[in-house]
Amino acid sequence: MRSFINRLRRDTVGAAAIEFALLGPAFLVMMLGVLQVGLGLQSYNAMRNLSADVSRYAMVQYQTGNTVSASQIRTWGRNHAQGAPYMMDPDRLGMTIEQAATQRVDGATEMTITVTYRITSVLEFIDIDGPTIDFERPIFLLDNTA
Repeated sequence: MRSFINRLRRDTVGAAAIEFALLGPAFLVMMLGVLQVGLGLQSYNAMRNLSADVSRYAMVQYQTGNTVSASQIRTWGRNHAQGAPYMMDPDRLGMTIEQAATQRVDGATEMTITVTYRITSVLEFIDIDGPTIDFERPIFLLDNTA
């Protein structure tokens, strides 16, 4: 019996398979987590830059004398989000443009743009949706008639 136990202790056949079975799932989860964080950061940067483009569009239109409504700004932003470099899915994108309740700057109209986006999940193939992130930024439209 003692020789059988000693022989079993020295036997290493299959040790790599057992180690992989124990550590493989942890490495796979970490890799998917890093990928999900990368997708989230890319989406957040796209939202930030999209809100800057929408703000720039609203300011240029306002300064050239064009009167654009909040719905026109929103429509332009949603259309712009679908093209390069953003390539955002319109079904996952939400955008609101509202006039601020309290105007903080005299001689300017303050609006707030809020962009929400449900990021792509690396686990959508098993019906796990990605989280929703949002970004908000003020737009100050200066009155050039004053």
